[in-house]
Order: sequence, then C-alpha cells, then structure tokens
Amino acid sequence: MAVIDTSPLSEAGRSGPTTVHLSGDIDVFSSPELHGQLLSALEHCTSLLIVDLSEVTFCDAGGLRVLVGIQQRALAQGILLALTAPRPNMSRLLHITGLDRSLPVMG
Repeated sequence: MAVIDTSPLSEAGRSGPTTVHLSGDIDVFSSPELHGQLLSALEHCTSLLIVDLSEVTFCDAGGLRVLVGIQQRALAQGILLALTAPRPNMSRLLHITGLDRSLPVMG
C-alpha cells in the first residue's frame, strides 16, 4: 500500500476536503502504515476526508478494520469520511461485509 498524495494539507486549503489517494494492497502488512497516514490526514482535515480507492488492488480484513476505525475517529471529530472510486472487487467486498451501508461511497 502506498499513499500517493494527500491534498490539501496546507493551512490555506484547510476549509476544503482532504483527499488521500491509495494504491496497491491494503493488508495485514500495510495496515499499520495506512492507519498512521490516515490519522495524519485527519489532523489536517476540517470537514471531509475522501479516501480514493481507485488504485487499490486488494484489501483484507485488516484494511477494512483501519477504514472503520478511522471513520469512527473522524466522526468523533465532526469529520465525514467518504470512499471514492473503488474497483469492482473492492465494491463487492464492501457490499458483502455490509460496510457499503456505513462507509459512504462517492461516485
């Protein structure tokens, strides 16, 4: 798993949504790094954290656990977390687990 970029993280862009672009596999090995990166993004976010999944090729239960945990942390801070552009396999995984009902998916 790699975080391609996070934007905007500057003080000037704090009022807009923060987008985190992910790529590769989200699994037991990459989940701790992902958790840290998303926590860091939350520190710079004020209203909406968008997690772009368009480049994610695989996600296991550990990755889903990170997304749910970050969503709970975001909600506690008054921030909405939304997923965007999941590939078909990721969409199926979210649907099968029922997370598509609790993790908002945009477009």
